[in-house]
Amino acid sequence: MDAETFKRVFIPYHQKLYRIAYRIVQDAAGAEDIVQDTFIKLWNKRDEMENVDNTEAFAIVILRNTSLDHLRKTKNDRYTNYDTDMPETASLSKQIELQDEAEKVKYLINKLPDQQRQVMMMKHWDEYTDEEIEQATGLSAGNIRVILSRARKTIREQYIKIGQR
Repeated sequence: MDAETFKRVFIPYHQKLYRIAYRIVQDAAGAEDIVQDTFIKLWNKRDEMENVDNTEAFAIVILRNTSLDHLRKTKNDRYTNYDTDMPETASLSKQIELQDEAEKVKYLINKLPDQQRQVMMMKHWDEYTDEEIEQATGLSAGNIRVILSRARKTIREQYIKIGQR
């Protein structure tokens, strides 16, 4: 594959790859670095591209693996930001209570294993469909359901423990 063909095939995926990387690592600069690393890896594998039927899926798999490697390297430094939507009409004490509960849930989500945290964020915060999660992660629909079920169960159990203290 020559440079022009490579650009024509893979550059259109840039925005989608960036969005997926950003959802995984929750860092704009990190996501851009991961996309660039993905393009480098794709370029290095350009001679193998004749055997690839779906170049987009191939790029997403490489991106996902690169993102997970990035998360493993920066595991201790990660903190995911979630916005809590609170109605303006709620009382101040209710807003504080909801914010406190949201902080507890954020903490529990950040303690989940990488894969559970990633799938949970994609499903509930980014509102991805199961099919989009399948494509982004390479997991089967059954695996996604099991991962979400386990993540929810873990969060529920840990949340109850926090509440009993």
